[in-house]
Parts: sequence; C-alpha cells; structure tokens
Amino acid sequence: MVEPLEQLLEEIVLLTTFCLEAISVLCVVVGLFKAALLATRLTQRHRGDEFPFNQVRLRFGLWLALALEFQLGADILSTTVAPTTQDLIKLALIAVIRTFLNYFLGREMATEMALAKEQRQLDRDVAE
Repeated sequence: MVEPLEQLLEEIVLLTTFCLEAISVLCVVVGLFKAALLATRLTQRHRGDEFPFNQVRLRFGLWLALALEFQLGADILSTTVAPTTQDLIKLALIAVIRTFLNYFLGREMATEMALAKEQRQLDRDVAE
C-alpha cells in the first residue's frame, strides 16, 4: 500500500521540480530580454552622458533573484524524496547565494532609489 503512494509522490515531485526549474530558466531569459531592452532605451536617452549601468544590472539581478527562488524550491522538493550529500550541498549553496544576492540587491536598490530621489529634488530646485 505504501509503495504505490511513494511512487506517486516521487512522480509528483519530479513533475513539480521540472516545472519549477523551467520557470527558473524562463525568469533568466525574460530578465535578459528586459535588461537588454532597458539598456537599449537608456543608450538612446543618454547619448553622450554617463550610461546608468547600475539600473540595467539591478533589473537583471532582480530576475536572477527570482530565478534562484524557483530553483531553491525545486531543490527543496528534490531533496525531500531521496536526499544525497551532493543534493544537500547544492541546496545549501543556492540558499547562501540567494541570500547574499537578495541582501546586496536590496541595499543597491535602496541606494539607487535615494539617488533618484535626490536627482528629482535637484531638478526641482534648479527649475525653480
């Protein structure tokens, strides 16, 4: 009785893991295209000016962080069925990478938003 349920669980985990990994890949691809589109728009807007590289990097980084979330979910599921030492190490590495990436992205986004706010205020002060 238990064996068919275990097989069903393994099949569900495999299918769900595949879906999560596919979504992760899709996030990277979408992020790449969105970052490239943003870079193209910014290049046209900032001809001769300093290119705002951080905006593009942050945009792509957010998509990478989202992809890592899905990858982490897939790895958690795969380790529930038959965890190996390699699976657990991989899971730990992804969790550490995701944590650092999210931490630094959050800090950089806050810095970028503060700089943008300062720039808007400066533009208002100059216009007055």
